[in-house]
Amino acid sequence: MKIGLYFGSFNPIHIGHLIISEYVYNNTSVEQVWFILSPQNPLKTSSTLLNAYDRLHLLKSAIDDNSIFQASDVEFKLPVPSYTIDTLTYLSEKYPQHQFVVIMGSDSFQNIKNWKNYELLLNNYEIVIYERPGFKVNPAILGKHTLLEGAPLLEISATQIRSLLKARKSIRYMLPVRVYQEIIENRYYQ
Repeated sequence: MKIGLYFGSFNPIHIGHLIISEYVYNNTSVEQVWFILSPQNPLKTSSTLLNAYDRLHLLKSAIDDNSIFQASDVEFKLPVPSYTIDTLTYLSEKYPQHQFVVIMGSDSFQNIKNWKNYELLLNNYEIVIYERPGFKVNPAILGKHTLLEGAPLLEISATQIRSLLKARKSIRYMLPVRVYQEIIENRYYQ
């Protein structure tokens, strides 16, 4: 099975993540999307991160009614901080019957040279790239990687959601209903 891996802190998971994942599923040969929750991204500070298990719970709440999506805590079992290439190596060894494809935004793709063993990642795994506003990708450098044309360009970010929560402003339509309810009830990010 061809599985798209969507890595992220998901701090919190929001509508933009879900729309992109569904777009990848509908417009590529990916048969499932696994959300790989990173307890600690090496390129982000941990001070703004909600507890990893709370983020995982929110992620599961967001996707539990969609059979093409799965939440994964695989990086909880691996050394921290989480490196994409290490997770891919682990998953490829554990599930040799699957073909793994990395899903990422054009902003991440432009920074890929800062990633651990990025050459190994680029040479051994297909990457499906969706454009983010302000981060154009030169098609000439893609090689075997795919640039998704027409992907919805939503300017929703977890950083923006956290800022709005701190300012006690509405985030209601930026999140799946269950995630929104959990965040409000538990006063996350406030």
